[in-house]
Amino acid sequence: MSEKVLITTTESIAGYQTVETFGEVFGLTTRSRNVISSFGQSVKTLVGGEIKGYTKLQDTARDEAIDRLKTAAAKLGANAVVMMRFDSSSGTIGDSVTAYGTAVKIEKVND
Repeated sequence: MSEKVLITTTESIAGYQTVETFGEVFGLTTRSRNVISSFGQSVKTLVGGEIKGYTKLQDTARDEAIDRLKTAAAKLGANAVVMMRFDSSSGTIGDSVTAYGTAVKIEKVND
């Protein structure tokens, strides 16, 4: 999406005022690793330590969920998402990540 959408975990953004609220928006993704990689990561659980393959999977899923959240907000005409949060779960199929928040239109406050 060419339009920039500001994402924040706070309710308000310093120096801006909310001029319109569009409502909830979501960015969803479910990602999985290939069978060989998953087997190698399973062996790692026996000896302990960080499972780097799954950490990379979580990073990729998080970034994709945020990108989809921005796209959903921009489609509504929003230029920001406030109160952004994540929800995630892991299962046999892979890791699911949901990014969600409130799509709003903000304008810079004139001092």
